[in-house]
Amino acid sequence: MKHNIKSIRPFIGAKDFELSRSFYRDLGFEETVLESNFSVFKAGEFAFYLQDYYAKEWIENTMIFLEVDDTDSYYAALLDLKLTEKYNVKLTPIKNLDWGKECFLHDPSGILWHFGEFKK
Repeated sequence: MKHNIKSIRPFIGAKDFELSRSFYRDLGFEETVLESNFSVFKAGEFAFYLQDYYAKEWIENTMIFLEVDDTDSYYAALLDLKLTEKYNVKLTPIKNLDWGKECFLHDPSGILWHFGEFKK
């Protein structure tokens, strides 16, 4: 099968929708409000939907991998944003692995973001 994919946009939920909206704007995503309880967040060609819906088991098992070109610089930028202090979220330092390296950030609802790069 041939795919003519234009984008892929995961849907994620939020325990506190307004807090999560603020978090993702601070993280550098551009928000477009689609409805009072539903927004799309974009960075360049990439996007995801945030909805005012929370199911604990779903949210706590959601992980998103965002590939970056330089994990060290990205981690330093995450530290500079002071998200851990502002949102009481967890940021885990870079781990070097067989396939590359990554760091982790939990959003205010518990969604686990992986920011990493693959070995060249």
